[in-house]
Amino acid sequence: MYAGKHLITHPEKPCLIMAESGEVITYAEFEAHANQLAHLLADHGLKPLDHYAIFMENNACYLEACAAGERAGLYYTCINSYLTADEMAFIVNDSESQVLISSAARREVVLEALKQCPNVTLHLIVDGGDNGNSALDYAQAIAKYPTTPIARERLGTAMLYSSGTTGRPKGILRPLADVPPDENLPIFNFLNGIWQYREGMVYLSPAPLYHSAPQAATNLTIRMGGTCVIMERFDPEQYLALIENHQITHSQLVPTMFSRLLKLPEDVRNRYDLSSLEIGIHAAAPCPPQIKHQMIDWWGPIIYEYYGATEGLGFAACNSAEWLAHPGSVGKVLLGEVHVMDDDMNPCPNGTAGTLWFETATPFEYYNDPARTAQACSPDGAMTTVGDVGYVDDDGFLYLTDRKTYMIISGGVNIYPQECEDLLISHPKVADAAVFGVPNEDLGEEVKAVIEAMPEFKTGDALEAELIAYCHANLSRQKCPRSVDFEDELPRLPTGKLYKRLLRDRYWGDKQSRIV
Repeated sequence: MYAGKHLITHPEKPCLIMAESGEVITYAEFEAHANQLAHLLADHGLKPLDHYAIFMENNACYLEACAAGERAGLYYTCINSYLTADEMAFIVNDSESQVLISSAARREVVLEALKQCPNVTLHLIVDGGDNGNSALDYAQAIAKYPTTPIARERLGTAMLYSSGTTGRPKGILRPLADVPPDENLPIFNFLNGIWQYREGMVYLSPAPLYHSAPQAATNLTIRMGGTCVIMERFDPEQYLALIENHQITHSQLVPTMFSRLLKLPEDVRNRYDLSSLEIGIHAAAPCPPQIKHQMIDWWGPIIYEYYGATEGLGFAACNSAEWLAHPGSVGKVLLGEVHVMDDDMNPCPNGTAGTLWFETATPFEYYNDPARTAQACSPDGAMTTVGDVGYVDDDGFLYLTDRKTYMIISGGVNIYPQECEDLLISHPKVADAAVFGVPNEDLGEEVKAVIEAMPEFKTGDALEAELIAYCHANLSRQKCPRSVDFEDELPRLPTGKLYKRLLRDRYWGDKQSRIV
């Protein structure tokens, strides 16, 4: 989030606007606060390529907390604000963060997590007030520092986390050159063109700012001198009202948001003027074709889709016309050459599904985890994968059909089931457990658990409720099953491997795609 020349040309222009509160942060204020925080981090001893973490809900300080790292050559890790204390502590420790920035709204979770984080030597709380502990109020802490840039600015970036197949998150580290912060990473320059960003744009962000897509979108908006309108939480009618009230030109959503917009009464949907909207981008989960058809009918041919992992292995995209000609596709690969390979690493012909491997478009590694980095690479090291399964048609359009790791995408959130399975198996009444995604009209997928109970316990509604409560007590709510079914015995191969597809396919029926 580097404003550069835009601070000089329009310092009083709104840099960001909070949707509910209406709070406005001008470019001058944004740059001043980001510079002050950069000074504080440097004064605390953080050097280029060091790490700090951010754990809070969408608020007016979130983006400036990121922007300071981009000026000081630091890696900042934005953590899912719904995680439990244990889950959060793992990421803080794994990222080797020395400073944590959080909010009063997340105080209880943070204070519990920090008991496990001995390397965090500074804790700043937005709206923290008198904390009565070692934490400092964010505004008071940065106020003592200069509003001018630090002595030697250099580019920093986010190090976000993507859950692994074992359920343990992994940090995605991109190399950082010693360049000034106005140069930006090549991947962002590529996205800027694809997303058709321009000077004077107004971007509406309906998603949590800890996600990679909102991170990139708001970053590029500010670099273009635009205005970001940040929703504290997504509400479908408020979203439409914000487009009209702020003359929104660009926005990025996930398919479940499309679904909730379409479920508004027709008179509500027609109440708002959406004519300012130039492009509506969606990603994070495949969009049900019927939903996308309805959105194009409503908004016109301004719906763009893209597919790309947080790792940045490759990037596919399509506009409305391309998608209508190839319904169900996620577009043509525009960055990083794709190879569709079978289990023996032989190329699959067009139309035949296999694991997607990319000649990596942008270099990355899993932080402090060479083993996982190696697992994501082909034997010759030339290609990488996140385990998605799909095929390419004769026109070069990519389709996704499955996930090799059984990752669940619910409402645009990536959920890996192993962590929940491991927890359920630890319950004294559970002999075996399988967790996977099943169809959900609104969310795309929801988390389902299938349990083999210990023989001495009765299955049914009471045990289902007990197991769901057990999950909620130990995991963030997104990872918890919405329902539990019971089987006499789960299908395991002689090797001990759970044959999960036999279970999951019962819920998906004869659908060609196993992801909505």
